Amino acid sequence: MKDFIENLTSISSGVQGLDEVLHGGFAQGRMYLIRGEPGTGKSLLGAHFLEAGLNADEDVVYIHGEESKKDVILNAQQVGLDIKGAEFLDLGPETEFFTEDQSFDLVEPGDVQSERFIEDIKSVIQDYNPSRILIDPITQLKYIETDQYQYRKRLLSLMRYLRDRDTTIVGTLTTRSEYGEEWPEDAESLSDGLVNLSHGTHGRRLEVRKHRGLGHEDGTHGLEIRDQGLEVYPRVVPEKSESPFEPDLLPSGHEPLDSLLGGGISEQSVTFISGPSGIGKTTTGTQFLQGVASREQTALGFLFEESVEQFTYRAENLGTPVKDLVDRGLLELRNIEPLARSSEEFGQIVLSAVEEHDPEIVLIDGIAGYKMSIQGDEQRLVRRLHALTRSLKQRGISVLITDEIHQVTGVTSPTSSGASYLADNVIFLSYIETDGKMERAIGVLKKRLGGFDNRFHQFTIEEERGLQVQGPFDEAPNISRGVYQK
Repeated sequence: MKDFIENLTSISSGVQGLDEVLHGGFAQGRMYLIRGEPGTGKSLLGAHFLEAGLNADEDVVYIHGEESKKDVILNAQQVGLDIKGAEFLDLGPETEFFTEDQSFDLVEPGDVQSERFIEDIKSVIQDYNPSRILIDPITQLKYIETDQYQYRKRLLSLMRYLRDRDTTIVGTLTTRSEYGEEWPEDAESLSDGLVNLSHGTHGRRLEVRKHRGLGHEDGTHGLEIRDQGLEVYPRVVPEKSESPFEPDLLPSGHEPLDSLLGGGISEQSVTFISGPSGIGKTTTGTQFLQGVASREQTALGFLFEESVEQFTYRAENLGTPVKDLVDRGLLELRNIEPLARSSEEFGQIVLSAVEEHDPEIVLIDGIAGYKMSIQGDEQRLVRRLHALTRSLKQRGISVLITDEIHQVTGVTSPTSSGASYLADNVIFLSYIETDGKMERAIGVLKKRLGGFDNRFHQFTIEEERGLQVQGPFDEAPNISRGVYQK
């Protein structure tokens, strides 16, 4: 079995992310079924498959029946795909079928058309000897047969015929789950690979259900259709690491804050900066970015709730030289557009930036915007974020996440719902009522490694000076309730 697997040759599907999910691409000489409801991108994926063959100077054939050759080529061109060099075989009816008078004789359609269609398919294969064939949709073969048995027999025969020629087949299959229809079991069971495309309330998704011989990445993955065609973003899966875990402390560069943290946060850790809106979470996170950059190390920031320009303007007014750090290549900031990406795409954006800039620390500002802006179920998004932060930690990177708590005063929960298990450290910011005024308080609620000052301290956000951590609230038994009585 091992020798058989080693002899399999993979070819590109035409979509890089899908090739990653498929552990290299489609297996040459095998049959694949792309299935999904209308509008999910099946034909588009097929066009990518054919274009990849054309780009490799292969002969490819497009067997179609629902759209004309002109429409197929035009639709591909709309997303930058050029498949004009393919050989097209149209199994659809000519326009004369509609315009001419029809006699309504009771004749089985397979008796009239089956042999002609099979001869057409056989001829195009023999004439062009293609390395890739797209059958869009594969149900064309089912409709010209007299019964299910004959369809299965024909499909199996075609697969064996093409496998002997080392030809890779991709067939598309439209599903209509809203009508309760079943997928044809023959195409599903006979194919070597099943790729399922879907488009629901949580965005477009791709899942590989089967991939004989080469295997695949389990679960669902991000899928987008954009100006350059179909894009697939594999979900982030942390790799197993056997390297020793000997983290040093990562200081913020602000001595009072570092003192509160027992010297700083641990390297290769996830730190949540939690608190209500407007309290200073982003400013606190920016202090760590500045501290890292001041030691000539690189920092990355991903902004969900404001633009890079707004972040830069605010930080500059508070004394952080963001523009200078960016110009020197010590700080990279990226704005994540709302409601435009899947969690998998965001994960790949982060990992690509990490490969490019080799940062010491990554700021995700903030998790509320992440869960609101990125497509997907909230709990699934948190699990994807967990996988991403683990991957970053395994690369020796520290992660900061700003997290909005709805409670304005007091401490009710260290993090927002469902996120506390991600945190190695929790820095909590809150408003405190004292003598009829609202003051800011900062404290460390959790630090997995090392000691810390367990008292709440006063702090302010000052123009041109930024975060200023002051002395502790002494003898304050009610401070966790949001009240300080001197």
